[in-house]
Amino acid sequence: MKSPLLFQNQPAVEIVDGENHVLVSAEHGARILRWERAGCEIITWPENADWSKILKVRGGNPILFPFIARHFVDGEKEIWRDAGGTVRPMPQHGFARDAQFSVVEGGPENSLRMRLVDSDETRAFYPFAFQFDVVVSLLPAARLEVRFETSNTGGDPLPYYAGHHFYFALPHQERADWTLHLPCAAWGRQSAIGSIVREEAKQSELWLDDAASIDRFQIGPKGNASLHNLRTGQRLVFELEHPGFVPWYAVTTWTEAADSDFYCIEPWLGLPNAIHHGEGLRWLAPDAKEIATLVLDGSGW
Repeated sequence: MKSPLLFQNQPAVEIVDGENHVLVSAEHGARILRWERAGCEIITWPENADWSKILKVRGGNPILFPFIARHFVDGEKEIWRDAGGTVRPMPQHGFARDAQFSVVEGGPENSLRMRLVDSDETRAFYPFAFQFDVVVSLLPAARLEVRFETSNTGGDPLPYYAGHHFYFALPHQERADWTLHLPCAAWGRQSAIGSIVREEAKQSELWLDDAASIDRFQIGPKGNASLHNLRTGQRLVFELEHPGFVPWYAVTTWTEAADSDFYCIEPWLGLPNAIHHGEGLRWLAPDAKEIATLVLDGSGW
């Protein structure tokens, strides 16, 4: 079931299925705030969150749209150049993560559909007509699905590459106990001027206390990914492959500091600055729609 409530004095919707409780804020970027299973956090949210500076809050799942991460033109960041040569601003990770989505009423009781459409404000950054729906659903057996439904409602091809930014509850003292099993085709990083620097993927098992994994792109993920605590046995599975849907281009790993009690694992449809270098850049034809689906299996958490 789902029900509206106040969470930290902010409007939110709670979706409940058995032991699973998911809090979502449409008003703050269609962001999952927290996912708890049997009282244990999987997706974490800080108790002292400053909602007036929502982009600085380290928690939940910020939605990245229409573009991911940092963009550069001639060494200057947070701008992009279109095919006609016009340069426009683009906030880091796009404009959706602090936008107010509307709630689309109806649908299953275990699901919440939220919608963002183009406006005068969005067209200053991104001169395209679109409809972007984020659908959060609690599925049986402790599985959480997040679906992106991107529609081109204009007359020109629409460029985009969306992504997730999950903050998982991982106490920093336990980081050495956790591994991420993530086979992929290559590793990559973004250079200071926005290009992608690739290297060979040296192994598929990543240790979360390895600083070399921070801010790295695991490009071309193969099969599911699995987050595993070797001491406690806790496990979270990322179901990345869904035939007929848009494929995930990369999974980025990041945390802020050695004492941060979270770790971010971020499935992305493209790479940063793709509008310029093309890696993961998607073009959606007029009147077309694409769906990207991700399922998190928390039954082992």
